[in-house]
Amino acid sequence: MPRNTYIVILLLVATLGVSCGRQADARRENCQIRVGIVFDIGGKNDRSFNAAAWEGVRKAEQDLPICLYDVEPGNPTSIEPAMRAFAERNFDLIIGVGFAQGPIMQTVATDYPDIKFAIVDGVIFEADGKTPKSNVASLVFREHEGSYLVGMIAASKSRTGVIGFLGGMDIPLIHRFNKGYEEGAKAVNPDIRIHTNYVGVTDHAWNNPGKGKELALSQIEKGADVIFTAAGNSGLGAFDAVEQYGINPDGHANRFVIGVDSNQNGVKPGFVLTSMVKRVDVAVYDAVQEVLEGRFKGGFHVFGLEEDGVIYAMDEHNRALIPREVIEKVEAARTAIVEGEIKVTDAMAN
Repeated sequence: MPRNTYIVILLLVATLGVSCGRQADARRENCQIRVGIVFDIGGKNDRSFNAAAWEGVRKAEQDLPICLYDVEPGNPTSIEPAMRAFAERNFDLIIGVGFAQGPIMQTVATDYPDIKFAIVDGVIFEADGKTPKSNVASLVFREHEGSYLVGMIAASKSRTGVIGFLGGMDIPLIHRFNKGYEEGAKAVNPDIRIHTNYVGVTDHAWNNPGKGKELALSQIEKGADVIFTAAGNSGLGAFDAVEQYGINPDGHANRFVIGVDSNQNGVKPGFVLTSMVKRVDVAVYDAVQEVLEGRFKGGFHVFGLEEDGVIYAMDEHNRALIPREVIEKVEAARTAIVEGEIKVTDAMAN
């Protein structure tokens, strides 16, 4: 790793330590643990995946006697120096956001076995490749279950019988969203057509809204009137694309987007049909609380429909867009998935 980058980040963390300590002293008398979070290159203001993690740790900072430190690396090469800087300062919990940090955390957590780590969307194993690492909590989600439900909503809303899926990086994790979406849509309309595109094959695929918009417009031109995006910051381009097609004489959007990870219904109200929310905020909050209370456990922490770890968002922005009978069918499917009557394919398991 570049030595200069490492030194800069170490100094940054040291500076944050002084600043955060002063702020914490102003808010509470006792800061019992220090928590560091390293975001992926999309940054904590992506209004999607990273933003959900940020919301969770900020809430933990407000509710619990902790000191919170964060780093937005900006590029992949800065992630490991940031994580090591926290570890060398003996933080109580270090959180990595995103599967791409998996190989890095594998190495750093091995080098610092007495420090507790958590990774969102990653799984860290011991050297045997089978046993979950005891000092790492792997926070994983059943995205296919929530995607099935928004697929049902998309197919129910579609007037053209054509919908779209816009993925960020072309990887198995995003295939899991796509497959669940497809199965949910076909449960409503077996003849529905689904156009699928991915922004790219590198980390930059998460942070290219221009490309996201281009792909979404292409899907719309092929007939798609609802697009589910699982593309991080790149997905915001799809929001711009559907807005570009405007409102019909009845006052409703001509095209819709489905948000992901965070509740994005309010990003462009009226154009967002719903959002497939991953409760990353709850997962990271729980991880912080478990460390604080001495209940930390390494290994898998799984969040699906049963745990309310994935949900479809309903609020004042979209409640009028989805008929009650559609919601009733979706809720019936939700119950059937939880009870095992509907088996949604997990694309990462095949």
